[in-house]
Amino acid sequence: MSMQSGRRVGVAFVGMGGAVATTAIAGIEMIKSGSNRLDGLPLAGLSVAGMADYKDLVFGGWDLNGDDLASAASGHGVLSKDDIEDGATALKGITPWPAVGSAKFCKNIDGQNRIVARDHREAVSVIANDLRRFQKESNLDDVVVVNLASTERWPDLNDPTLNSTAAFEKGLDSSDEAISPAMLYAYAAIKSGIPYANFTPSVAADVPALLDLAKELNVPVAGKDGKTGQTMMKTVLAPAFKARALHVDGWFSTNILGNRDGLALNDPNSLQSKLNTKGTVLDSILGYPVEDHLVHIHYYRPRGDDKEAWDNIDVTGFMGQRMQIKVNFLCKDSILAAPLVIEIARVLDLANKRGDGGVQEQLSTFFKAPMVKNGHGPEHAFGKQEQMLRDWLGVH
Repeated sequence: MSMQSGRRVGVAFVGMGGAVATTAIAGIEMIKSGSNRLDGLPLAGLSVAGMADYKDLVFGGWDLNGDDLASAASGHGVLSKDDIEDGATALKGITPWPAVGSAKFCKNIDGQNRIVARDHREAVSVIANDLRRFQKESNLDDVVVVNLASTERWPDLNDPTLNSTAAFEKGLDSSDEAISPAMLYAYAAIKSGIPYANFTPSVAADVPALLDLAKELNVPVAGKDGKTGQTMMKTVLAPAFKARALHVDGWFSTNILGNRDGLALNDPNSLQSKLNTKGTVLDSILGYPVEDHLVHIHYYRPRGDDKEAWDNIDVTGFMGQRMQIKVNFLCKDSILAAPLVIEIARVLDLANKRGDGGVQEQLSTFFKAPMVKNGHGPEHAFGKQEQMLRDWLGVH
């Protein structure tokens, strides 16, 4: 376990009532109540000076669904009744703050717990006030924002509003439609000097306007799209195939899932955002284009949070001989994602404490489409990403 720091660190989730956030909060509340189960937390065994302890994390956040977190967690079906009871006192007492929503950016997800604002500028003001209130009322030393909201459609990245901070500021005043809810949260956090991570495939702090702002204000940012299941396996397997000179002729991937993430991805525009972040990993690692790299994601309600990922990989080896690898990963989406979200929050907070602002490239291991500092291509190979993180943390 990490060194005791004694600092109270607030983690504000966008999409706090979702399966990943409720799972993360329940897990930490169980640790606070005496459980020593630190399974699945990648940094639990490391001793890093200044890093917040799991027991020092405090949660708040926004959601379009205003149900208390115990009700939300029960509805998602990720946690058992005993799990929820174990963290029930805390979960029952937490209700999400009203959230920003947009049917234009996320067609299939809506709710009544909405921020009422005249324009983008006022919405940002409400978000920033929520963060100030959270810090004051919970007696927090520091705060981090993590986006876990449903996937938005892909914006027009050529829109001038997104390409300079000055244009973005004007866009806030005119409620420019190029600016998405995810960007409003990112902007509000960065302007408040609060680190921001995007665990979703949505475009947020990675537009030039917000990247420049984060760099200027020296605020840590990271993302995007959490690397939990199928893509994580790809970034482990592809370097091995490359090392053994096995040429990947084709890689067919399909997924079925029935949680709220799956429902959001049932909208073709939101689905395209997800496919955009999953698609470039292989070519980058292997060093050549895999022409027949097909990725499919299907909403299948009976599975709930139990996601199933199938991969069929066709490779060519010595003397041109063809071979196949099959991978069938039956995983629990939120059980894989929740611990990563917790570790991202702790590392972002540590970066802020160290005065290390802007893009946090060392967090690449947790993302499908990692943000990078200087415009070079991201590192996708899992082993190299892990080393990058350990080097930054100062552990070997």
